[in-house]
Amino acid sequence: MNGPEEAIRLLGLAARAGAVVAGTERVREAAARGRLRLVIVASDVSPNRRQKLMPLLERAGVRIAPGTDRARLGEAVGRAPVSAIGVTDASFARRIEELL
Repeated sequence: MNGPEEAIRLLGLAARAGAVVAGTERVREAAARGRLRLVIVASDVSPNRRQKLMPLLERAGVRIAPGTDRARLGEAVGRAPVSAIGVTDASFARRIEELL
């Protein structure tokens, strides 16, 4: 299995463990509170959402990883399509980042 597919599976495991927040607004809230270790941003995120999200993540010092499309990211965590997924657990974040 290749790295990105394994990272998607690991995102699902992290979601079941309660170590992710899904969706742009929840990711923004978690970043503002300093809870995020990594954010995966969908490759097809709208420019408007990207503009709202990226500066906040950069100011908060959160690592950002490119992801697959919104539908696949949502599917990975058992949700509708999402533009961003934040990982709150350092171990999950480190491993997912290695795989991506």
